[in-house]
Amino acid sequence: MAEVSSAGPSSAHPPKPPFVDPEEIPHRPESIRLFGTPAFLRLWISQVLASLGDWIGFVAITALAARVGGASPEASIGLVLSARLIPGFFLAPVAGVFVDRWNRKRVLVVCSAGRGVVLLFLPFVDSVLELFVVSLALEILALMWSPAKEATVPRIVPAHQLPTANSLSLVAAYGTFPLGSLVFALLAKANEWLVGVGLPDSDRLNQENVAFAVYALLSIGAAAIIASTHLPEEKPRTEPLPKLSFGHAFSELSDGWRFIRSSPLVRSVMLGLATGLIGGGMLVPLGPVFSTRVLGAGSAGFGLLLTGMGFGTAIGVVLISVFQSKLPHERAFVAAVFGAGTAILVGASMASLTPAVLCVSVLGLCAGTVYVLGFSIIQSDVDDVLRGRIFATLYTAVRFCLLLAFAAAPVLSSLLDGASGALFGHELHLGELSVSLPGVRLTLWLGGAIIVVAGVLATMSMRRELFGHGDESSHTAAPES
Repeated sequence: MAEVSSAGPSSAHPPKPPFVDPEEIPHRPESIRLFGTPAFLRLWISQVLASLGDWIGFVAITALAARVGGASPEASIGLVLSARLIPGFFLAPVAGVFVDRWNRKRVLVVCSAGRGVVLLFLPFVDSVLELFVVSLALEILALMWSPAKEATVPRIVPAHQLPTANSLSLVAAYGTFPLGSLVFALLAKANEWLVGVGLPDSDRLNQENVAFAVYALLSIGAAAIIASTHLPEEKPRTEPLPKLSFGHAFSELSDGWRFIRSSPLVRSVMLGLATGLIGGGMLVPLGPVFSTRVLGAGSAGFGLLLTGMGFGTAIGVVLISVFQSKLPHERAFVAAVFGAGTAILVGASMASLTPAVLCVSVLGLCAGTVYVLGFSIIQSDVDDVLRGRIFATLYTAVRFCLLLAFAAAPVLSSLLDGASGALFGHELHLGELSVSLPGVRLTLWLGGAIIVVAGVLATMSMRRELFGHGDESSHTAAPES
């Protein structure tokens, strides 16, 4: 019997070392594991670039609106910013229909590059109307980009890592705001340098137009990164889609709404996310008044309230990223909704700055938790063929509730202030206890109550998931489209 040579097949093809799943390495942070997914890392970097450009552009467009607005800069700013909110009510759901029909990678690339092209027109804008049109075009491209990105993430990220992915997305979207403001401030020096190296000093060469050039480069860079990223093939359809017409568009849009109505889990999450923003959004327009009239802290106090909310949101995002694998997502989501409502109720009851800042920090912590878990639940529970429409509808609801809060809060505060003065003289006496009742405090209490009611409705709607009376079959399957 021949001896097996040590130079035989076994040495020519040595056995591979045992495979170690990186998910099983306990000491690696969840975000590090997620960044080990090349497609997600590149998509996240493109979002960071796009978000940084958006914030730079937001500040620059606001400054340009004030400059071209002439004698009424406030009205000009309001009109231009309305172009970033109002179209979402009418166009976002339709955008979701297109996102679910088209190749999503192509949508991401075209929308990112398209923003860069549109920005080339801004240096030639000389009127508020022209600026409104350009802002409208930028917003339409953003309305397509966001649902496409949210619908793509579940195809490149494992389900158990979706909360971490959404936490990082929140960081990319809002963590770049202070950096964008800083970059815009530094661009004044860049403008001086450009003039100093020989470029002619003219009306076209100013801080805003340099900012638009940076915004365009960042948008085109984001498009290039996505274009060079390998994304998994989208799920093949069982039958070709019919040619899109008004009737088919409305039918496909109705599929998304029908799914929301028939899925208690998705309906509850959208209710908690969107309706809760009515209460939380009231804090933005009323914060300066609350800080001055109730806390006696002035504008500096309002700045501290916003800082507390920002830090609380950051802490909530980090905690969810660390502990999400150990939390029941549905119960944590509902608890965070109740926590946000309670934080506003208690914070509005405070008469000094420090405890109010602590309560607002808790509000931010709960808001970050609601955002991350809400998006993760929807991404996990909605089939890929409907995901674009569901997220487009969610963004529409969020915009509507925020705009409603911004518009209604000052009016409600004024009405309730008048009613409180007529009925109680702005102060309620309970024995030896006196409670000040300005309209701003009553409105914030109402906002907190709205969030708590949203939590109750969400609990009732998802009681099967919360109390274990359902199973996998209780989830509504997405219709084929």
